[in-house]
Amino acid sequence: MKNGVNEVKKNLIIAIDGPAGSGKSTVAKEVARRLGLLYVDTGAMYRTLTLKATREKIAFDDEKALVELAGRTVITLQVNRDFKLSVLLDGEDVSEEIRKTDVTNNVKYVARLANVRKQMLKLQRKAASSGRAVLEGRDIGTVVFPDAGIKIYLDANIEERVKRRYKELIAKGYKVTPEEIGKDVKTRDYTDQTREVAPLKKADDAVVIDTTGLSINEVAERIIKEVKSFVR
Repeated sequence: MKNGVNEVKKNLIIAIDGPAGSGKSTVAKEVARRLGLLYVDTGAMYRTLTLKATREKIAFDDEKALVELAGRTVITLQVNRDFKLSVLLDGEDVSEEIRKTDVTNNVKYVARLANVRKQMLKLQRKAASSGRAVLEGRDIGTVVFPDAGIKIYLDANIEERVKRRYKELIAKGYKVTPEEIGKDVKTRDYTDQTREVAPLKKADDAVVIDTTGLSINEVAERIIKEVKSFVR
């Protein structure tokens, strides 16, 4: 195992939670790459279900129909040699489509439904059934894997998170303004933190890392340091 983590336990779940723009996805992929673990983006799974619901013209408040949809949907996460994540919806690569504005704006309606989250919980746990994975999202350490060996809560100040999100979208060719991104991030924060089912919050035993001003490498190293302590 890389980074001196030679005695990593057979079953090691690393749960990484945090708000939008805190660096969860990028850091989780890097930690998984370095430790040779599976990377699971739970947010991408909700986005994929939202995309399918849109395609099938299912109302976002029709909980029964959405639960049924989740039950007949196959979501596959694949990571290539460069550790780029591909998301497959029933075999179709929708990696780019699930990041579009309409999906981003509507995923919160799907994610807030209790019975939909129960169905998605099964899919998330199945995705990490190997017991050796890094998962990132909003409720990994509190709901999905409350017994995870390592729990991390990433955060950053609002200015930093908006800047990261803006750069990400501009790099992908989207025409957005910092003001629009700022409003979007604040709205997502409020939605995530106040929803009745599995809201975004820090697990009591999570290690908090403020990523403001830190590089991906610096944050990854801090998490790997926690892993080293855990496996001793």
